Amino acid sequence: MIDLKNISIETAHAALKAGEYSVRELCQAYLDVIKEKNPDINAYLEIFDDVMTQADTAQKRFADGTATLLTGIPIAIKDNMLWKGKHASAASKILEGYVSTYTATALENLLKESPVFLGRTNMDEFAMGSSTQTSAYGITRNPLDRERVPGGSSGGSAAAVSMGGALAALGSETCGSIRQPAGYNGLVGFKPTYGSVSRSGLIAMGNSLDQIGPLTRTVRDTEILHHALSSCDPLDATTIPMDKRVPTPRTPTMKIAVPSDVMKGEGLDKEVFDAFLVSLDRFRTLGYEIVPMDFTYIQYSLAVYYVIMPAEVSTNLERLDGIRYGYHAPEARDLADFYSKTRSQGFGREARRRILLGTYVLSNNGEYYRRALRLRDEIAKELDHMFESVDFFVTPPAPTLPFKLGEKMTDPLAMYYSDVFSAPANLSGCPAIALPTGFTAEGLPTSVQLTAPRFEDDKLFSIGKEFERVLQ
Repeated sequence: MIDLKNISIETAHAALKAGEYSVRELCQAYLDVIKEKNPDINAYLEIFDDVMTQADTAQKRFADGTATLLTGIPIAIKDNMLWKGKHASAASKILEGYVSTYTATALENLLKESPVFLGRTNMDEFAMGSSTQTSAYGITRNPLDRERVPGGSSGGSAAAVSMGGALAALGSETCGSIRQPAGYNGLVGFKPTYGSVSRSGLIAMGNSLDQIGPLTRTVRDTEILHHALSSCDPLDATTIPMDKRVPTPRTPTMKIAVPSDVMKGEGLDKEVFDAFLVSLDRFRTLGYEIVPMDFTYIQYSLAVYYVIMPAEVSTNLERLDGIRYGYHAPEARDLADFYSKTRSQGFGREARRRILLGTYVLSNNGEYYRRALRLRDEIAKELDHMFESVDFFVTPPAPTLPFKLGEKMTDPLAMYYSDVFSAPANLSGCPAIALPTGFTAEGLPTSVQLTAPRFEDDKLFSIGKEFERVLQ
């Protein structure tokens, strides 16, 4: 019996290399869990029909000595990442039946190492949501409490790992869509420096914000996956050349900044605040000084995000008109009626809301969007200035514990508030990581989030592993 609860990429690799079990046996163990739990959890939208073919390919690499750490490792991928010949829908009816014509660069990078992609996971439609309740293919439940949400938009990927249905998973972030579900499922979730992982083949939500990242059980697994995903891609002009990924020289301060209002617990659930204070004590145990700070611009991050993001959504989703691929309305009087019916029937309520909001933002000659971009620059500069005197920036990944299914669905602003602590990292392009910290008396997971300066992703892995040791 393979111990799926305590397995890691490195221990699985060692066992596969030693012949303790085969890649087929490892994959079958995860498929058995998926068969048992997925009908209720709905983490996966599809299990690929070539899982065992992939497993056999990986096994050959162990036989000929070319296996890497990721060879044979069972991984789930979010339903907005393209793999040639496979369906991808971004959990939307409007892409129903779409088959990818090429493979995302991030997946290409992994495929070179012959992992096993188990299937595609559920998500909020076009990554629009914080709960994985806006999918056209049903909600996803939190495996730790099936009456609660798994977070979003990468809730299916988080649930797949949390329920034992994958060793690791890939998610994508526009604003906390990896970190928040990681926190809600007791996992590690990582958003890399913007431009370090190619967006080619990732179905776009907000081009200037989106990034692919891993969800795993340990920081080391996250580190391994990120290094495999990272590359400079000629197909994505926003990826940064490897020789340019140099952090600004700075002397370590052993200080971590925390917003003064967060230090007082303002806007936080009591359980979240209590767990956050315990995490701060653990960082102190590691030798870090906690420094409360007041900010001029960072406090406006959420508002800025909800101007920039819908504007980019409106532009990106304009191409989905039912003419070239995906869903199209069966009956229409004329072309205008066809467009109207296709998009109103193909997009869900939240997608339509954000398209309309983005179209409004881009009206008036785009003045709202331009003002938001100027304020975004000020937020990035304020973070840069802060990092001159501290090493990291700490908050919870979300202000609440996993909330009940159906909660907040009629109150979009309450749902959007879930992103309040995520936005600064996405707007500035800084890397950020969510680390599990334990459980409440009810058994709900708690988490802490660290943000670092651009290109200091590896420092987040270092402090993350230190933090894990304190928890053990």
